[in-house]
Amino acid sequence: MIRHLAAAALYISAALSANLALAQGPADLAVGEMRGLVFHDTPVPASAEPFLKMDETEGVLADYAGRYVLLNFWATWCAPCRHEMPALNTLQQTYGGEDFTVVTLATGRNPPQAIQRFFDEEGLTDLTMYRDINQQIAREMGVFGLPITVLLNPEGQEIARLRGDAEWAGEDAFALIEAVLAQGADD
Repeated sequence: MIRHLAAAALYISAALSANLALAQGPADLAVGEMRGLVFHDTPVPASAEPFLKMDETEGVLADYAGRYVLLNFWATWCAPCRHEMPALNTLQQTYGGEDFTVVTLATGRNPPQAIQRFFDEEGLTDLTMYRDINQQIAREMGVFGLPITVLLNPEGQEIARLRGDAEWAGEDAFALIEAVLAQGADD
């Protein structure tokens, strides 16, 4: 209940700053908690390698074509990764839909049972439980160290990257996501 109230308060606060978000481009809003998010001058291709879903079927990032994707590389043993997952869950609850989604990809040794246990303990109900077990996607996308979060455009190209954890359920993140979505609506 408190998480939902906090998310609602942050959402209202971010909505009040929507005019600022529309007046500036997303890169201009990489401030505060989002100051580490670096936008690329030119979009970079994302990996076409498959990942594993919890039911052991494969998926690819291209499955999300047509929407912005906040792709988070994490691991069950990574303390900063674990710290930011509830905020990513709130971001998905707030903005997830036809135009935007958060995709979490456990990279390296992350047994399905450990992922499920962590999600259950933290009440992570809206995030994906995907695994990059051979680190093939992480290697191809130059992910060295965790957590790393990349923003993909609707064409599936990386347009920004953040190294380290961030407060994804904060006003700065909400304003940035709103600006990205507004820019996409204008394109």
